[in-house]
Amino acid sequence: MSPELYSVLILGKLSKYKVELKNMLADVCEYKYQLDNQFFEDLDAPEVQKGNVTTILKVRKTSGIYQLDFQTEGVVVVSCDRCLDDMEQPIESTDRLKVKLGDEYTEIDDIVVVPEEDGYINVAWFIYEFIALSIPMKHVHAPGKCNKSMESKLNRHLRVSVDEEDELSETSFETDADDEPREIDPRWNELKKILDNN
Repeated sequence: MSPELYSVLILGKLSKYKVELKNMLADVCEYKYQLDNQFFEDLDAPEVQKGNVTTILKVRKTSGIYQLDFQTEGVVVVSCDRCLDDMEQPIESTDRLKVKLGDEYTEIDDIVVVPEEDGYINVAWFIYEFIALSIPMKHVHAPGKCNKSMESKLNRHLRVSVDEEDELSETSFETDADDEPREIDPRWNELKKILDNN
């Protein structure tokens, strides 16, 4: 996260996600955040625009380093990879962030440094990143739940007749850029036999 974005978070609508470090009242503090559509809207990040997620944050101070442990669980709304309609995707993650106080906001290796004069960190963007990283690479509706119209269009485009398949394979392997016939690698013929048997 850039220092500019960090400044925006501190001053903006997400100031309730500021966690006091310098003046912690105990060695261990716990926070609970209920993240709804407004949270994602305020962040205006591209991957997730809606959701209902609970994050429990435990902050522990140990010898100048603050250890922030996030436990996140809930549901976010993302686009289905197959039909592009919105779908609910359950998420769950456990993440850790190490923070220390310094001169200015920066990130060094796996430690975030926040200005000592401020004495706190805004965790909104970090929570969002943990949520985004916990979304599976592939997310599709359960079988039968996709948009029927889109699914039928997709199936039409994926269907290839045997004749078209033969034409494609001949074009791909038997001709070069000048459309002159060339010898087919015998390994392709063996692979083609396997495909024909299935």
